[in-house]
Amino acid sequence: MKLAPSIIATLAVLTATPAYAQTAGQAGGGYGFFVMLALMFGVFYFLLIRPQQKRQKEHKAMIEAVRRGDTVVTAGGMIGRVTKVIDDNEIQVELSENVRVRVLKGTLADVRGKTEPASSSGSKDKKDKSEKPEASAANDEPANDKTPTSD
Repeated sequence: MKLAPSIIATLAVLTATPAYAQTAGQAGGGYGFFVMLALMFGVFYFLLIRPQQKRQKEHKAMIEAVRRGDTVVTAGGMIGRVTKVIDDNEIQVELSENVRVRVLKGTLADVRGKTEPASSSGSKDKKDKSEKPEASAANDEPANDKTPTSD
């Protein structure tokens, strides 16, 4: 059976003993490897592990602080208002009028805070347009509607 020259070369490389390719080792050079390994672990700890632990701690505190009336976002992307805290692990969320679901606190992605209910009258301290302008706060002179005339 004939084997292609490239297959024979590949087999020769794979079966060759590595003793021919080794060079003489350095005396006392084993400490450099451990120093480099320790530096790499330090970089990973300060850039990856520590910030992730901080985020987890903040998220846990946020979930534990959920109260009735808070607007929450679930991991599935549903946004609703907390209507009832059932126990330490479960809440009831109102997604729209008369649509309430039970949600595990661990599946909350964000707590946006309390929403203020709209006032029933619909007016918010609107000023009457017929009122005269008040005195400006910068100086004690009353504001007037006269424009300066050029001479």
